[in-house]
Amino acid sequence: MNKHKKKPRSEEMYKAILSLETVDECMQFFDDLCTVSEILAMEQRYHVASCLDDGMIYTDILAETGASSATISRVNRSLQYGSGGYETVFSRIKGKDK
Repeated sequence: MNKHKKKPRSEEMYKAILSLETVDECMQFFDDLCTVSEILAMEQRYHVASCLDDGMIYTDILAETGASSATISRVNRSLQYGSGGYETVFSRIKGKDK
């Protein structure tokens, strides 16, 4: 028997995030929801994903973000084989920048 069965995910938190209207509201919510370490880790992973999406190489990403090669590799796997969340965000952000 698999001890690590996936628990069903709740949509409540994601709906709460979607209700936020400004960057400040979002930052306040995550400050309340997460530890400083969790926030820093998520921000670093997002920065790494953005660098990878921009075509940067691992050594340059390591120098810019301070992320380990394992973190960079993990984020790259998510970009390549993940659910497409990064791609959705990046395409929307780049669409707004035009």
